[in-house]
Amino acid sequence: MLDSLAQHERALSGPIPEYSEEELRERARSFISQCYEELEREWVIDFRLAEIDREISQKGTYTHTEEELTHGARIAWRNSNRCIGRLFWQSLEVIDERDLNTPEEVHQACCQHIEHARNGGTIRPTITIFQPDTPCTDRVRIWNYQLLRYAGYETDDGIVGDPAEVEFTRYCQSKEWEGNGGPFDPLPHVIQVGNDEPELFDVPPDLFEEVEITHPDYDWFADLGLRWYDVPIVSNMRLEIGGISYTAAPFNGWYMSTEIGARNFADEDRYDMLAAIGDQLGYDTSENRSLWKDEALVELNRAVIHSFDAAGVKTVDHHTASEQFGQFERNEERAGRDVTGDRSWLLPPMSSATTHVFDQTYETTVNTPNFFYMPEELTKE
Repeated sequence: MLDSLAQHERALSGPIPEYSEEELRERARSFISQCYEELEREWVIDFRLAEIDREISQKGTYTHTEEELTHGARIAWRNSNRCIGRLFWQSLEVIDERDLNTPEEVHQACCQHIEHARNGGTIRPTITIFQPDTPCTDRVRIWNYQLLRYAGYETDDGIVGDPAEVEFTRYCQSKEWEGNGGPFDPLPHVIQVGNDEPELFDVPPDLFEEVEITHPDYDWFADLGLRWYDVPIVSNMRLEIGGISYTAAPFNGWYMSTEIGARNFADEDRYDMLAAIGDQLGYDTSENRSLWKDEALVELNRAVIHSFDAAGVKTVDHHTASEQFGQFERNEERAGRDVTGDRSWLLPPMSSATTHVFDQTYETTVNTPNFFYMPEELTKE
């Protein structure tokens, strides 16, 4: 199991591939056939493959139609082994921004993505796809982990803010960005086109909407001062469709509540709030046998669910998400497709033994189209 997970991790990471023209043709053939068979338009396949073959011969690359781009992005979500929310893959809204090629234009499109995806709290699964990395186009790179994210500051008294973002925050500060030094400071967008130096853009304050975290039973919970942004838009992954790499393709679903309550707020290397909550609940947090961590974790997650509901922002709890994944599995079985998955990610970070995923095993094969991690190191001067 560990070997297969390690192979899966490597398969999702690494440098951006450079395919030979023959390799690109083969990947195009595989995707185009799958795409139009699933769309029940098999008669298009030979015509499109002939077009693509000519284009690769002339340019060393080829261009997806909007239909191929849309269905390819949806298949990539369906193939995402770490995502428990794949039941809704067909609802993904695809925004085609392949004609944009400056950092300012990309930033503005990212801002439009935030507003469109937010949808007044009724979160819409959305992906915005920028120009691909090809011999004919410059690579577009969004260096942020997510389009909305909090800074992390190293101070003499420890880290203030999100420890996961200390290095990225330090980079932004080296580019003359100044945050407020608080625990929930919005980070700027860092966008690079080609080999030019990355440019920084502040997210407009009215676009950075947050949910104040309160508890349905404990008034003291509000005094913890917790809040979190409303929509998770992952922006550091490469979308590959038919051998073409889209190195900037921010995408989102909605939060599973445990992502915030059992990870972002609870992890010791993140906001590390369990001990403070355990103390407020009256537990002896110096020993484990009282299960104070479990009690604190439940109340923290109750607070997240309550707060997002009160704010009218869509989330899903981990029990419902697991049931939805079960429905996804049944749908895929009816369609004659095998479900692949990374069980270590599909298991929710609390109460995992109460979900059906706990008793399942999954092949960790990485199919394409899919999303892959970009190299992490920021461009150095």
